[in-house]
Amino acid sequence: MSNGQWYPPEWPDRIRALAAGELTAVVPRRAATVMLLKDTSEGVHVHMLRRRASMAFAGGAYVYPGGGVDERDARPVRWAGPSLSEWARRLGVEDEASAQAVVCAAVRETYEEAGVLLAGETGDSVVEDTTGADWEADRAALVDRTLPFAEFLDRRGLVLRSDLLGAWARWITPEFEPRRFDTWFFAASLPRGQRTRNASTEADRTVWIRPTDAAAGYDAGELLMMPPTIATLRVLGRFASAADALAAAAGRDLAPILAQARLEEGGVVLSWPGHDEFTKHIPVGGTGPAGATGGAL
Repeated sequence: MSNGQWYPPEWPDRIRALAAGELTAVVPRRAATVMLLKDTSEGVHVHMLRRRASMAFAGGAYVYPGGGVDERDARPVRWAGPSLSEWARRLGVEDEASAQAVVCAAVRETYEEAGVLLAGETGDSVVEDTTGADWEADRAALVDRTLPFAEFLDRRGLVLRSDLLGAWARWITPEFEPRRFDTWFFAASLPRGQRTRNASTEADRTVWIRPTDAAAGYDAGELLMMPPTIATLRVLGRFASAADALAAAAGRDLAPILAQARLEEGGVVLSWPGHDEFTKHIPVGGTGPAGATGGAL
């Protein structure tokens, strides 16, 4: 049985075109995504969204809340946690403004897509309730980009809690993809009093699920996922609590992971360094990985 690896049918042709010098790689857009965790009597659960099948990028795939960095995410905000210089070193970016933009994008997108806000009135508090018409109006304004995130925080007198995030991994969309992202993955615990909801117009379903159960669904071909998602789930499944996972984040390697495609006799080999389970052998003239039925699964 095929697993649930997201595999667009147009990839083989694009890989061959890139190898032949007929395709110019798109510069990836910076992005951030957050693995929201909570402890239950059945172990750690992670919050996931299923992207609508109509979405041009990864339609039907299960993902974490996240999205692209807005240039306005670099605007000054009240800040708690590691300094911007520390974050710049941790994330491997060139300056403090870039570091802030990535971290702000992670917090902003989590609020936009899941209704969860990692911010508080002080550097050691967190908002307990983000429900109500006024909060929803602000969230909608953030989504349609009429309200900058810095202005939203300032108006509500909130401090961004960067210390609640643990940088986990960095994945870059393959060079042959027309929509590319340079994405930082973060881990965070669901703040006390807050609850998630499907606030994203890009998702048709949200779930709280044990990482091991999500991985089992992928292995059975029941849940569609991109390589970064299933890779992070496999590691998250090793932890007994959200606190344990967050503690482990500090030691995680953030070296960028980028898929590699090479031509071999008889076809193309697609691989992700350090993640052998995603290696695909695409035969000459094939439209999918060897041994698969083609398409996404």
